[in-house]
Amino acid sequence: MSDRLDSLTSWRADWSGLRVAVLGLSVTGFSAADTLTELGAEVLVLSEGAAEEYARLVPVIGARLELASLADVPAALRDFDPEVVVASPGFPPSHPVIRWAQQNGIALWGDIELAWRVRDKVVRADGSPADWVLITGTNGKTTTTQLTATLLQAGGLRAAPCGNIGVPVLDAVRDPAGFDVLVVELSSHQLWYIGQSALAGQLVPHSAVCLNLADDHLVWHGSSDAYREAKSFVYRHTRVACVYNKADAATVRMVEEADVTEGARAIGFDLGTPGPSDLGVVDGILVDRAFHADRRNSALELTTLDELRAAGLGAPHIVQNILAASALVRSLDVAPAVIHDALRDFTLDAHRIQLIAEHRGIRWIDDSKATNPHAAASSLRAYPGAVWVVGGDLKGVDLGDLVADAGRTAGAAIVIGVDRAPVLAAFERHASQVPVFEVVPGETGEVMDRVVELATGIIDGEGTVLLAPAAASFDQFASYADRGERFAQAVRAWIEQSGS
Repeated sequence: MSDRLDSLTSWRADWSGLRVAVLGLSVTGFSAADTLTELGAEVLVLSEGAAEEYARLVPVIGARLELASLADVPAALRDFDPEVVVASPGFPPSHPVIRWAQQNGIALWGDIELAWRVRDKVVRADGSPADWVLITGTNGKTTTTQLTATLLQAGGLRAAPCGNIGVPVLDAVRDPAGFDVLVVELSSHQLWYIGQSALAGQLVPHSAVCLNLADDHLVWHGSSDAYREAKSFVYRHTRVACVYNKADAATVRMVEEADVTEGARAIGFDLGTPGPSDLGVVDGILVDRAFHADRRNSALELTTLDELRAAGLGAPHIVQNILAASALVRSLDVAPAVIHDALRDFTLDAHRIQLIAEHRGIRWIDDSKATNPHAAASSLRAYPGAVWVVGGDLKGVDLGDLVADAGRTAGAAIVIGVDRAPVLAAFERHASQVPVFEVVPGETGEVMDRVVELATGIIDGEGTVLLAPAAASFDQFASYADRGERFAQAVRAWIEQSGS
């Protein structure tokens, strides 16, 4: 069987009859099942639940669906005797089905490995498949992915943002229009599956970046070390540019220790003065000294901090994302002038340091996408003295360090979430001088209405209210987007009631 799987490295290989079990039926699981049935494999999809549309489509595409508890290995899976298990990213290493596959020597793939194997379905004019640019990090992945794709497109390249950003890589690979570059956002979950891959030595990205690293998803990975190891896989076998954050020691070590393709360059970025293989900031100007023939003596101007502020892109962590994206696209020969012009029209996603309103001297900032301490710290540094709305599902992460560092700069804190005790305790231990207010579910009506009521009572004159929860949203909201939208709705209701 190993010989057959080793040969399956092309869309045009013989996939017929290969028995593949697909775990999970979200957008990723369905894209895997759809791809495999198109290739002629025999596919069993197993999931504990499924959206009605996906459940209806699975038999239509020629796969079989088994809806059952996966707390143990289902009999249907054992009877199917799969040659390969393709797992959706939500399945952690500790999951019983993942352990069963490993213990029985069954090949374990994620959707990224499958996409790499069949990446030649649509090729460029020269017969080669699209280049891959990989992007990961604890925070800023989606913004940097969107920036990178936007800048590449401005440079005349057909580029598709895909992966963890919401569009499965397999959908991009199979798009009949074809692409020059796939800009692939990777979660630590997807990277862990890449790390288990027998094909690991053959996945060769053009360029890659890990933007930053801080503890996150520890329950899924089991430890900080395992999470860090998964993130480090992003650089493995990179061909042209390993882009790293000079201000983040963990990403520096990753690049130093990475097993890359011979000739790959390490390209640093931060908000300081760049060295001759870096991108950085000099006198308020973002510059490139890495992809410049005279990089030892001069630099190429990309844009200015003033221009970025005018475009709503001036927060320090967003500037870092812009430098990282610029490094990636410079590795693909996009001109500095193209980067400059494209940045003028770029807008951030909703719920990423989004200005909701400014009324009666109060600015309301929605950074609901700050779902972990590292992201929240970046927001707090961008808005010192803000009334900080914090809390939710902490995912096993301690907020103590965040509160002791960036949290001390808050003007006040409003703690939300079902499990507020650890957050309140962190303020008591590390920032007792910060006034803290608590929103108790069920006692005060809608959570965000109460947040707005408290915030307007706290601020006397001018100030900023910052929703940067440092936590997931599922304890009280459908998603981080739902959390942000409810915040915005409450703000608009207050504006309407308060008048001009």
